[in-house]
Amino acid sequence: MEKPASDVLLDSSPRSPTAPSSWPPEPEERRSRAPEFYGFVAWTTTYLLFVLYILWALLPDEWIVWLGVTWYPNREWAILIPSWTIVVVLLTYISYFAIALRATPAFNEMSAVTDSRNALPSDEDRHYNPYFASAEPDAIPELYDIPIGVVNSVLYYDTLKKARARDSQIPE
Repeated sequence: MEKPASDVLLDSSPRSPTAPSSWPPEPEERRSRAPEFYGFVAWTTTYLLFVLYILWALLPDEWIVWLGVTWYPNREWAILIPSWTIVVVLLTYISYFAIALRATPAFNEMSAVTDSRNALPSDEDRHYNPYFASAEPDAIPELYDIPIGVVNSVLYYDTLKKARARDSQIPE
């Protein structure tokens, strides 16, 4: 006896290519679990070493000898290790700050504003200004860096205008 066509199309057996799939699809577990184990070992080791460090720093000598430890570092290292660690971290921050400050150009140097890769329009055609040409509607502007003088005149036009008017009113 043959199955009706609707039963064949909706066959839900695991091997059927027409089986309806569940939504959302189940995530496939293909990644390695090794990082989880390494993380657990690192976490456990860190806590174990911290507990040993605290015991070494705080237990009396008699108790440590009673535990069977015959040699251990001097107790002054319990203070020196954290102190030196803090000093090294602070010196690292200070060094990076000093390097960044040293690499910063002075305010009066042109390299503080521009670099060697600037792209300015050529001075060959004095009557053509590409900055004005790019302001036209539907224009695709050419790629140029805007000179600092143009930026300052646009940003501080009102301030410069007021300063010039004030300077022209001052009698000499």
